[in-house]
Amino acid sequence: MDIRLGDIVKLKKKHPCGSFEWEVLRIGADFRLKCKGCGHMVMLPRVTVEKSIKDIIRSE
Repeated sequence: MDIRLGDIVKLKKKHPCGSFEWEVLRIGADFRLKCKGCGHMVMLPRVTVEKSIKDIIRSE
């Protein structure tokens, strides 16, 4: 899966704040994602993120 820094990923489940969109801040074995709704940041394993991605919005 081709995910780059700064991309916005839409996940299958929404965050408790109601947002489905997350900004990619770090890529590696783990991903650091920032919620576009409330700004909450999380670190998730690559496998978990890749399984839960619904759509990728490219940053130009």
